[in-house]
Amino acid sequence: MRVVVQRVSKGSVSVDGEVVGSIDRGLVLLVGVTHADGEDEARFLAKKIANLRIFADDEGKFNRSALDVGADVLVVSQFTLYGDARKGRRPSFVKAAQPEVAEPLIERFVSFLKEEGLRVETGVFGAMMLVEIHNDGPVTIILDK
Repeated sequence: MRVVVQRVSKGSVSVDGEVVGSIDRGLVLLVGVTHADGEDEARFLAKKIANLRIFADDEGKFNRSALDVGADVLVVSQFTLYGDARKGRRPSFVKAAQPEVAEPLIERFVSFLKEEGLRVETGVFGAMMLVEIHNDGPVTIILDK
C-alpha cells in the first residue's frame, strides 16, 4: 500500500458536484493498493498514520499526532499512485490492484483508522472525484508498506 499523507486546514471530495466527504483540520490520505497488499499492510499503515507526529506542539515542533490533536481524516482511493512512467509517455498501471481487490482493502483500512480512534470521511471508490486540499505547512509525507 502507498499512502500520501497531507496535513490540511480543510479538505473535501466531490462527485458530480456533490460533496461526499469533508473535514476541517486533519489529514487527507490518498491511498493506492498493489497486488501483494493485504490486511497486515492496511493495519500497519492505519496505526502509523494515527500516531504519526506531524502536528505542531506549543513550541512549533512536530510532536503531536492526529489522535493528540483530534484531527479528522479524509481517505481518497487513488490507483494512480502506482502509475509507472519510467518508459514512454503514458503511465502503466499494472502494479495497481484490480478494483475487486483494492476496494475491500481500502474499506478495511478505513475501519482500522476508526479503530485507532479517528473520525474518517471518504471519497467514492472508482468515481471521478474532485479533491480539494488545503495543504497546511505544506506537510506531505509518503508512506509505503
